[in-house]
Amino acid sequence: MAWRLEFAKTALRELDKLERQAARRVLAFLHDRVVVQGAPRSAGQALRGSELGEFWKYRIGDYRVIVALEDQALRVLVVRVGNRKDV
Repeated sequence: MAWRLEFAKTALRELDKLERQAARRVLAFLHDRVVVQGAPRSAGQALRGSELGEFWKYRIGDYRVIVALEDQALRVLVVRVGNRKDV
């Protein structure tokens, strides 16, 4: 089974604010390295902390993507997208 990539409304707004080239790079990374490979945890790191334990982060150049991985539904839900200093 393949993982599905979905975006929260806030993540879509943040992605729209990025430069076109950066947005393409983020989407390509998520599609190629996270969804297609079928092992989304291998490309990122878990966030630390009791409240943040369910979220994972991916570093893509100067940008960071925060996702929630839902194993039962095989879904990668993108929660935040932005510059590393802001996210």
